[in-house]
Amino acid sequence: MTLYERFEQLVILTLTAIIAAIVVSSIWMLLREVVASLVLGALDPLDHATFQTVFGMIFTVVIALEFKRSLLVAAERKFSVLQVRSIILIALLAVVRKFIILDLATTDPATIAALGGATLALGAVYWLVRDQDRRERDAEHGPSVVGA
Repeated sequence: MTLYERFEQLVILTLTAIIAAIVVSSIWMLLREVVASLVLGALDPLDHATFQTVFGMIFTVVIALEFKRSLLVAAERKFSVLQVRSIILIALLAVVRKFIILDLATTDPATIAALGGATLALGAVYWLVRDQDRRERDAEHGPSVVGA
């Protein structure tokens, strides 16, 4: 490995450790919040605002885990630093999280339209990147047989 590749590995491993600490801390705080709310009876799972808050916290942890997984794949040197597909997936998760925590009663329609447009654009880019990856893989190994 070159000096720069070693530096890149060190940065990736450092970021992975930081994100792991954030995930552990987030899970602890989420667990503490849910258990405390359940014990105190303040958590009503059928309440829309509570549902949004809890699932927003859960999606935050999922986004951090996906980012950490992307870094680990890069650390194994399977790909360059980060794949575009992983970045797009993380962005899609962030937009979905925003939709979940969004209060439709107080949100401007232009904001909802902008988030919808961003979701469509990210979905289209993800599809194009995935399709390009599939074509490159088929060119290397031949087309995969479906249903065999």
